[in-house]
Amino acid sequence: MAARTWVLTDVQQEIYVEQISLSCDQLGGKAAGYAVVKRTLRGGLRQGVDVIEVHNGLLRLVVVPTRGMGIWRASLGGLQLKWDSPVRGPVHPAFVNLWEPSGIGWLDGFDELVVRCGLESNGAPVFNPNGTVRYPLHGKIANIPAHHVSVAIDDTSGDISVRGVVDEARLFGAKLRLETVVSTKVGQPWFAIRDTVTNISAEPGDMELLYHINFGAPLLEPGARVVAPAAKVAPRDATAASTLPHWDCYGPETPAAPEAVFFLDLRADTEGRTQATLRNATGTQGVTVRFNKQQLPYFTLWKNRQAVPDGYVTGLEPGINFPNPKPFEQQRGRVALLAPGQSRSFDLVIEAHADAAAVSAAEQQVASLQAGASPVVLDKPDPHWSVV
Repeated sequence: MAARTWVLTDVQQEIYVEQISLSCDQLGGKAAGYAVVKRTLRGGLRQGVDVIEVHNGLLRLVVVPTRGMGIWRASLGGLQLKWDSPVRGPVHPAFVNLWEPSGIGWLDGFDELVVRCGLESNGAPVFNPNGTVRYPLHGKIANIPAHHVSVAIDDTSGDISVRGVVDEARLFGAKLRLETVVSTKVGQPWFAIRDTVTNISAEPGDMELLYHINFGAPLLEPGARVVAPAAKVAPRDATAASTLPHWDCYGPETPAAPEAVFFLDLRADTEGRTQATLRNATGTQGVTVRFNKQQLPYFTLWKNRQAVPDGYVTGLEPGINFPNPKPFEQQRGRVALLAPGQSRSFDLVIEAHADAAAVSAAEQQVASLQAGASPVVLDKPDPHWSVV
């Protein structure tokens, strides 16, 4: 029967499917071992959150249309790709006040594996002269439900995809549309994200975008490492500078320790392809984030070193900008300008490594990109990259 598509949400057509279960047993075809389930969560901060669980026979992932088509978590056998947030989500956006006076209300809903930061802004909050919030922490897109969602399955090739459309738009403000396709293939240890952001206004507009990709235990542990083809590394601030000799390594949980953030320029191949791998202390499990530097030229490494109950986590974060206040990024040319109707597209692949051989192969790919060159490691923040 090959490819089929199921529309689960279409606000314009007043279509909404609360629950559906699709599997190889129902659909037949050559592909085997897969299942896709859509359901609505109930209770607590999850009340009313739609999730789509995709199992390709090897890898499982959970897409959250209610939260801007983010990825809540994934797993490959016993390897969990997730982190333990103090927030027990996925959290319905109704319980997240982005505009609370602190400007950091976004954190009330933060517990995903993959969360997009943008689209009008991201980074640290920005305040108006009267003290009100102008741009909240990390923007709005992660707390806007998709208005169109569909699932496609090719029962011959084994391709599975979830498509969503999310509009970040308002009268007298920015009007940006995110169209995303989250895809995987039967029996493969990866999933891919293809995002297209379009200015749907009749006037020019600007945008920022950063992918906050977050990992905790079991990959994050004392002795874990990030392996990346760094050309240049700079601490964001004095806190990060004090830990600079260990920028690519992780220590134990440290209660009350401040976050440490590093800004990187990564090497890439001639077509712009690059990657970063997080591996556990023994190199027996890991995960790789692959992306194109021509689309996402900047890379942020975030380390939250606090104890597990407070969110022991690291973020591997490709972006079109660094997560500084938007005016700072505008002054340095890292905010994208979109003409009316103009689009920009972004591609990422997240691949889980369940054994030492897979981790070693990923490290060899990084070494090939590094080509024996040592990174330039600054001992203090770069004023072109950091607010100092």
